[in-house]
Amino acid sequence: MWCVPGIDREFIERMENLLELYAKPEEPLEPVVCLDERPVQLLDAERPGRTMRPGSVAKRDYEYVRKRTANVFCIVEPRSGRRQTHATPNRKALAFARALRKIAQQHQGASTIHLVMDNLNTHAEKPLITAFGELEGKRLWKRFTVHYTPKHASWLNPAEMEASLVSRECLGKRRLGTFKALRREVAAWRHGADRARRRIDWKWRVSDARRVFRYDGLTTLRAEH
Repeated sequence: MWCVPGIDREFIERMENLLELYAKPEEPLEPVVCLDERPVQLLDAERPGRTMRPGSVAKRDYEYVRKRTANVFCIVEPRSGRRQTHATPNRKALAFARALRKIAQQHQGASTIHLVMDNLNTHAEKPLITAFGELEGKRLWKRFTVHYTPKHASWLNPAEMEASLVSRECLGKRRLGTFKALRREVAAWRHGADRARRRIDWKWRVSDARRVFRYDGLTTLRAEH
């Protein structure tokens, strides 16, 4: 049993499914790929600043102009440290379908690709069928074994850590006024992180979850079905 309000059977099952997945050793034929989106507001300067010169630091005006919004698909393999994080004009269904095709092309020899993502309405088979046609869309979707995070628990997805790194290290407090600039900066950051093989060391296990959320396990729960 459990005694934390709001924690139900579906939450527990999805959480333990993910934690068991993260605890497995790396298997090239069954890579684990985590995906999340990070919205970006493009900003430009209201007035030109002053560039750095001898004896004077660079200066910029505090006023800025809001431009269009954009998106960064944060795609990372926690165990290997490989990533396909990239910028897109938006996070709509077509962009999602293309992101999954990039992942599948990266792992052409895999027997299945374990894909971790949240419950956004575009995270489904339909966008792939719309983008590539029914035959190809269904074939592509079957390449993946999808693991959805529990509702209101997207923190169980390591791609959220990737999104945090993009925010802090790549974007920071800089103003990027065009999508071209955003795409260039995200690509440069990704290449550096890939060369360093920066892995995500996920240490939270099923035993930790049972201790923190105070429940006994899933054996009795599954027996009740």
